[in-house]
Amino acid sequence: MAQTTTAPSRLLALAVAPFAMIGRGLIAMAEAGPRMKQVQQLNEMSDEDLEALGTSRPEMVRKIFGGAIYM
Repeated sequence: MAQTTTAPSRLLALAVAPFAMIGRGLIAMAEAGPRMKQVQQLNEMSDEDLEALGTSRPEMVRKIFGGAIYM
């Protein structure tokens, strides 16, 4: 009868856990930031709404993120 061991998978899980926690923390920080609220508002607007304001979606993204994003 063959027996399987889960020791390697447990070790892998323990080794990966700190990195996963850091990743979740960074995502939470980004989602809580003021830029994300502006992006959510932008996503709720239609292209017609943006056109009525005299702007476009790419222009608004540049305005929100400034020099932090390249398109």
